Amino acid sequence: MRIGELSARTGVSIRSLRYYEQQGLLAPVRHRNGYREYSPLAEEQVQTIKFYLGLGLSTEQIAGFLHCVLKNKEAFCSEVLPVYRQKLAEIDDQIRLLQHIKTNLEDRIASILNERRIDGTEG
Repeated sequence: MRIGELSARTGVSIRSLRYYEQQGLLAPVRHRNGYREYSPLAEEQVQTIKFYLGLGLSTEQIAGFLHCVLKNKEAFCSEVLPVYRQKLAEIDDQIRLLQHIKTNLEDRIASILNERRIDGTEG
């Protein structure tokens, strides 16, 4: 199938499909006229890529195990678990940072409201 058909079937833009190709996630056959021809399995590959992008993984991380998960169950791909653990640690760090920012904002709001109450300019 051609790139436009793959795009329509998967809901992924042509630009993204080209990017996936540049990142080594998709490997279409190139005809002499420059057209890309994707195998019937490309649709499953793109859906799998979308799934992992939805988990917040980068295309570089996905490239490290995509071939394995397309051939085997995810549980049998030793490359997946370290990536998941790394991503989870990153998310935990982000949550801590956001919680710190939230607490600081709550403190600032409380301080402003307290000052207004003391000054009689509540509102």
